[in-house]
Amino acid sequence: MFRRRTVPATEDPAASGPATAEATQPKGYTPKKGAPTPKRSESEQTLRRPLNAPRTRKEAYRAYRDRQASRSRRPARQGGSAPGEDRHYRPQDYGPVRAYARDVVDSRRSVSEFFLYFSLAIIVLLFMPSPQFQLVVTYVVWPAMMVTIIAEGIYIGNRVKRQARELFPGDKSVRGVGMYSAMRQLQIRRLRLPKPRVKPGQAVPAPER
Repeated sequence: MFRRRTVPATEDPAASGPATAEATQPKGYTPKKGAPTPKRSESEQTLRRPLNAPRTRKEAYRAYRDRQASRSRRPARQGGSAPGEDRHYRPQDYGPVRAYARDVVDSRRSVSEFFLYFSLAIIVLLFMPSPQFQLVVTYVVWPAMMVTIIAEGIYIGNRVKRQARELFPGDKSVRGVGMYSAMRQLQIRRLRLPKPRVKPGQAVPAPER
């Protein structure tokens, strides 16, 4: 009799406000957003706008000069490479030690640089109709070529590593320079990257420190 009467949820004005408003809307109704949706043309124009683009001709010329100046400072750090050739460099090509190793390899002729030509010639010779000739190529010519290439690789690798340790004491990049030299010796001279700076028989220039 004296208990407080509980108001039903349907009669509570605070709870029925939003629910009643949504219930009275037709099916498929979407509430309005705070801002209008931009048009597709406006969105694409915003995405295509270049970032940090120079606004004036003077700013564009200044940015061009900065890029040229940064490129001109790279050769001294990369072991004397010519401007523009740094695009051929891999991470293991940088430094005066690797530049010196390339000069040593490029200054001498070797059988290993003709490895690709010899391999193609041997493959062609294996198609000769004479079985005796095929046996000679398989068990004499091919093994002789492989032994020669391995011996040259060991020789040039040990030579470059020994000289690099004397010229660059304490330089950590000396590690692995022997294998680096042997692998460069296997490449055809015209296809070597970075390009050779010295010709066969030419003296190796003094290394840059």
